[in-house]
Amino acid sequence: MEDANELNDQNDAPVLPTEPAPPIQSRFLFVDVAALRAKQLRRGARVRFEPEPVVAAPHKPERIAMEEVRRGLVYYDVPAQREAPAGREA
Repeated sequence: MEDANELNDQNDAPVLPTEPAPPIQSRFLFVDVAALRAKQLRRGARVRFEPEPVVAAPHKPERIAMEEVRRGLVYYDVPAQREAPAGREA
């Protein structure tokens, strides 16, 4: 029984990839990813970067999310496009 509790304690921390996310080329994708990250921050998620002492750090969740996305600290997955049903044209 104690072994099961030890396993649960180890699995609490999220696993982050070792490589940074590829830079986002589309500004629409940038906005979508930053908006979802801002929602996480508003719900209590921790900031993923340490502010530099010389530069003032942003305080709003939206600006923090944008900075995290710009630095490649937010990992995202773009779902594959679905094919149109037969007989319908796009």
